[in-house]
Amino acid sequence: MRNRLYIDDTRQRVRSGHPWVYGNQVLRMDGRPAPGDVVQVFDVKRGPLGQGYFNPLSQIRVRMLTKDLDEPIDAGFFRRKVQAAWDLRIRMGQPASCRVVFGEADGLPALVVDKFNDVLVVQTLALGMDRFKAEVVQALREVVQPRGIYERNDVPVREKEGLPQVKGFIGEAFDTRLEIRENDLLFAVDVAEGQKTGHFLDQRLNHAALEHMARGAKVLDCFTHTGGFALHAAKYGAREVLGLDISADAVELARHNARLNGLEGTCRFEAVNVFDFLSSPAAAGGPWDVVVLDPPAFAKSRAALDGALRGYKEINLRAIKMLPPGGFMVTCSCSQHMVTDLFRQTIADAAKDAHRELREVYRGGQPSDHPVHWSIPETHYLKCMVLQVL
Repeated sequence: MRNRLYIDDTRQRVRSGHPWVYGNQVLRMDGRPAPGDVVQVFDVKRGPLGQGYFNPLSQIRVRMLTKDLDEPIDAGFFRRKVQAAWDLRIRMGQPASCRVVFGEADGLPALVVDKFNDVLVVQTLALGMDRFKAEVVQALREVVQPRGIYERNDVPVREKEGLPQVKGFIGEAFDTRLEIRENDLLFAVDVAEGQKTGHFLDQRLNHAALEHMARGAKVLDCFTHTGGFALHAAKYGAREVLGLDISADAVELARHNARLNGLEGTCRFEAVNVFDFLSSPAAAGGPWDVVVLDPPAFAKSRAALDGALRGYKEINLRAIKMLPPGGFMVTCSCSQHMVTDLFRQTIADAAKDAHRELREVYRGGQPSDHPVHWSIPETHYLKCMVLQVL
């Protein structure tokens, strides 16, 4: 007999396409599935919902893979899913470095695959997907035909699934240090040692939005990381750019990227605590024409949202106060729990406290290699707004 789970889906969330079944939704289970096994899922009225992989150790008890109860979950399944994801990227005209698989949005829960030139970086972030890693890798080799593949499973979230943190080559070794091109700028990437998969690929359209406002401007790029916004501002004609980040390693890489592009004369970078800088007399070193706020995710869980709101409001308030009338603030959030309306309201509250008015001139998000699935709100995480301060 096949392993079956019967769940409470009275809000039709799973039936509508959300792939997560939480432990408190499970009403009963037929069979004894082992962790990572594929199970059939039904609603309380025995209506079929599909198949997914099971993990009793995880708060997300099942991650759905297909609505077809009889579809084999095998090498052919993963080949079809990877091919469909890659076809979308080709159709949308993605650059040489892009996200190939964006987990749930591509029907492959907990799988992330990034492509840097001809190298792939793979993350399998849940037990079920990790068990199918060999099939996923084979599919990637057949469909994308990379020169090499590197595994970056050195992330704490795997421990919640009962998995160890590991990283290393899958197959033959290669030089993990390379240079990629984004909007005609070069960036150094180390897929073995860089953040997450080696480089953040999701801000490229928002970086390009600086093109007109940066010309001739004095720009402050807060939380610059490896210089994404800062280097684009310089490329687009800023007269002076200061990038700030708490990580000395990130700042050193940002300086290296400036040299790669011949922009070291325009850009300088400092390793500082951005919160401290924004509240210090040094922040008055303007007047700044453009201030960029691209912080790490303040709200990594729903429980952290209240503290995140205070953090977002604080940095936006200080940035608004630093800008003259007509200046521009580029403000971002990569927290999935900070939904768009809440993000806008937080910035509006900051402007109210600063006794300033705002005019929105650009609103951006994720590029099409990070598609947003309308049944899965968690896939919409990146928000970016350019606001003129009046």
